[in-house]
Amino acid sequence: MGIAKEELEKLESTGCAQDDVFFQAVEEVVYSIERLLESDEKYTKHAVLHRLVNPDRIIKFSVTWLNDKQEIQVNTGFRVQFNNALGPYKGGLRFHPTVNEGILKFLGFEQILKNSLTGLPIGGGKGGSDFNPKGKSDWEIMKFCSAFMTELHKYIGPRIDVPAGDIGVGGREIGYLFGEYKKITSSYEGVLTGKPFMFGGSLMRPEATGYGVVYFTQEMLKLEKQDKLEGKICTVSGAGNVAIHTIEKLHHLGAKAVTCTDSRGTLYDARGIDVELLKKIKLENRGTFDEYIAVNKEAQYIKVEDYPEDAHAVWQIKCDAAFPCATQNELTETDAKALLANGCTIVAEGANMPSTSAAVELFVKNKILFAPAKAANAGGVAVSEFEMSQNASMQKWSFEKVDEKLKTTMQQICKRVSYTANEYGVPGNYVDGANIAGFKRVADAMIAEGI
Repeated sequence: MGIAKEELEKLESTGCAQDDVFFQAVEEVVYSIERLLESDEKYTKHAVLHRLVNPDRIIKFSVTWLNDKQEIQVNTGFRVQFNNALGPYKGGLRFHPTVNEGILKFLGFEQILKNSLTGLPIGGGKGGSDFNPKGKSDWEIMKFCSAFMTELHKYIGPRIDVPAGDIGVGGREIGYLFGEYKKITSSYEGVLTGKPFMFGGSLMRPEATGYGVVYFTQEMLKLEKQDKLEGKICTVSGAGNVAIHTIEKLHHLGAKAVTCTDSRGTLYDARGIDVELLKKIKLENRGTFDEYIAVNKEAQYIKVEDYPEDAHAVWQIKCDAAFPCATQNELTETDAKALLANGCTIVAEGANMPSTSAAVELFVKNKILFAPAKAANAGGVAVSEFEMSQNASMQKWSFEKVDEKLKTTMQQICKRVSYTANEYGVPGNYVDGANIAGFKRVADAMIAEGI
């Protein structure tokens, strides 16, 4: 029995496997770092894995608020403070009906390694609520955010835990949360990132994750001596900040992104997605793809029900590169087979763990260039840390400065992952390279700090 299997069996006996998506993330990491565990016994001697998969604390609280009809509503709020060996807990808040403890543990665990890969002084955490912002008025969202922060403020701080946005939590929600924090504490400090620019936010934060994914892919192609992105046909899933700005940066570099998606289906525009129209519909008006089709008659809208449950139209479209930027486990084994059959040679993850384990296994086995989320989508948290630095020094950086620092950070992450993969005998395997490099940095810090 290999050391990875032994470690997983020990973890399963502690109840770690009860949350499927969380254990999926843990399992991938454990198998990836097997070479590291075999090469240095200090990691098993100090039980780093067992310590790492158990959050420092999970905070769960009730959020009670009034809707526009003056009816009392009750939701559940969470904050998973996972690991602060490298710095304050750092990770987004997600407002979505699917939010539960297991999902947040998975996201928080991934965040530890992602934040470690940036080389910046930030630990890992995640939080949110099962509140659904869709269909709610601005007033209701403000009421909910105020009630949520009334509880959350007890556990966060600029040197303790610095939340950011995630699905369902954008600049509007961060603004309401920050306003309530300031009201409660009378303190103007960098306790949240992703704030509107006029009161402490960083330029380029909305663009950061999407741009970062493309910068990482660009550097990966360079390191692997492959053709540039220019001229390549790309499929992108999602229609939020990450997807839209991935599409935008691809177009900047001369690639053509032809898709984006929502919960109802896939928008396909063979001429290339009209980014400005998409921004207006999705980011400004919070509208639907029907509005896009009304303007661009040549575009198609392929509904979810037109495909089997384990297949998604966006990944059936012929492309050179795929960018899953929607949600976890959205790209299945069936989708992976379709991508490979259609000649796709690059997959770069913009969302958190958007590919299933079986899909990742296929990509690695077929030796296509695969950029795992914890490395490729670290641009968002990197610029969040830049915002923390600006807040701490009471400075404002230009868009160009932030963009250049983001590009440099993503290039450094890519090189670190590639070099680590080479060092441990798996050249070109960015999954193992990312997991080993991310784990090693945080594990060494944990050992150095003692127990």
